[in-house]
Amino acid sequence: MRFTTRRRALVLQKHVNDSLRFNPFVFSRLFFLWVLIGVAGGILAGGYWIVLEHLLEWLSGVQGVLVIPLMMGAGLLAGLIIHKLGDPGEMDLIVNNIRFKGGQLDPHNNPSMILSSLLCIASGGSAGPEAPLVQVVGSTGTWLAQKFRLRGEDLRSLTIAGMAAAFTALFGAPLGGSLFALEILHHRHVVEYYQALIPAFVASCSSYVIFVLITHTGLGPTWVFPLYTPSSINDFFFAILYALAGTAAGWLFIFTVRQCRRGFRKVRLPIYWQLAVGGLLIGIIAYFVPLSRYFGHDQLTELLHTSFSLQFLAALLVAKVLAIAFTVTSGWRGGFIIPLFFVGAVVGLLINSWYPDQNLPLILISCMAAINACVTRTPISTTILLATLTGFHSIVPIMFASLTGFFLAPKTPLINAQLGIEEHEE
Repeated sequence: MRFTTRRRALVLQKHVNDSLRFNPFVFSRLFFLWVLIGVAGGILAGGYWIVLEHLLEWLSGVQGVLVIPLMMGAGLLAGLIIHKLGDPGEMDLIVNNIRFKGGQLDPHNNPSMILSSLLCIASGGSAGPEAPLVQVVGSTGTWLAQKFRLRGEDLRSLTIAGMAAAFTALFGAPLGGSLFALEILHHRHVVEYYQALIPAFVASCSSYVIFVLITHTGLGPTWVFPLYTPSSINDFFFAILYALAGTAAGWLFIFTVRQCRRGFRKVRLPIYWQLAVGGLLIGIIAYFVPLSRYFGHDQLTELLHTSFSLQFLAALLVAKVLAIAFTVTSGWRGGFIIPLFFVGAVVGLLINSWYPDQNLPLILISCMAAINACVTRTPISTTILLATLTGFHSIVPIMFASLTGFFLAPKTPLINAQLGIEEHEE
């Protein structure tokens, strides 16, 4: 027995020595798969973004009362696509598959997800492209892992790396996108899948470079914020105070979504009629409050550089919360991260309207961070994403606001699959 054990040890040592002679570096062959899924993610996200921009430019010409039949028709068509090509699911399903089904995302419904989400987003739905692309690129990671016969944590890690590549391409933040893909999978344990951290970093960097080369987007912030000048340590306490308003908006959003979800479940319409009804409701809101249309990427810039009355901002807040809720609960495809940032900015401008002498950029960033951390349970990645998206140079106030939103969030998360098995049983 001792001889056999010693022989095995010698064989193992010889294998290690041979490996070191061939590759004396830290990276292994898996590194190239991480790069590959990042490149694939950049190509998929870049192509999707270019098509989406053309569709947005074309459909944005429809204004006034015609918005209502446009969005109702877009919902009906997207529903028929899902009915015929298969239901790709939503973020709950993605998180559930990563956590409880070995990290495998099914790529078979990707055509349905791409076509339906392009219609929903381009026609004016209050949901962004991040969730569809996370499904598409993440499932591509699963497909690659299966092709190379990866199992267990290697498969899960490649899937998560694909998700991170999608987040990064759209947000332009490799570190923030990587952490978001990991953090959104659980509402308490940020590093539950720590094995996927380096794969996510590598894929994110690759995806970011490819996406920028394809789309020719700039490397600067997405939104140009008013310049923030730190005044004193009191800014951190003010960030917490402003974050309370953002967190309250998060509670309002979660409550509204849950009520709308119950309403659509009671009606029990076929998927295509359900999306048509959703389009009708969103279209009516967009007709009366045009700035509530779309997912907020360009509308947030307009919001920051235009003066609005207190009454309009209050109406916009209600309209946008309802528009996002109807979008995500009626079956329209898309994510709500950027729309939530928009809502947070509206809350910040409302506070500034009441207290015009306060620090506007600090108010805006605190409300945006708090609402997103409250709803998605991602305080760390939210901090990094917002700093990158806005060019906000001081990261500490964002941390205080994000943690406020996170710890004051409802006990039961909006994405139910973020709960662990043991918590479901409780």
